[in-house]
Amino acid sequence: MHVEIYSDGSSRGNPGPGGYGTIVRYVAPDGQEHIREFSEGFSMTTNNRMELLGAIVGFEALIKPCDVTFTSDSKYVIDAFNENWIDYWKTHDFVKKDKKKVKNRDLWERLLKAVAVHNVKYVWVKGHAGHEYNERCDSLAVKASEGENLVPNVET
Repeated sequence: MHVEIYSDGSSRGNPGPGGYGTIVRYVAPDGQEHIREFSEGFSMTTNNRMELLGAIVGFEALIKPCDVTFTSDSKYVIDAFNENWIDYWKTHDFVKKDKKKVKNRDLWERLLKAVAVHNVKYVWVKGHAGHEYNERCDSLAVKASEGENLVPNVET
């Protein structure tokens, strides 16, 4: 089964109020399209945490192993996998080559657990460049960050 996941994160102030927007899309063999949208806002967060959480929510929504094309405008998330940073971090207790600790370790570990059972292709797209699903995810993320019932969240 092939599934597409799109996600985007937003933060005003960085740290500040933020949110994520995620779309999970599946086209059934009969051609019927199935789309689920997810978003949530937080009172105090960073853009990178929202980028990660958007990805996590998409992968955690899958109920069985899938072939996944994950698309995001976050170089932070996409390059971690495509440039093999994540492999280095895992073997060095989440310490980067410059000897600094990887930020957001809690979310990186949660994402690694969520993607572990899937065959994933990571695709970067330029943000705010007219990509239909990326634009929708951005809209969901911004709207969530502007909501009234924001979840408390502090960067770790």
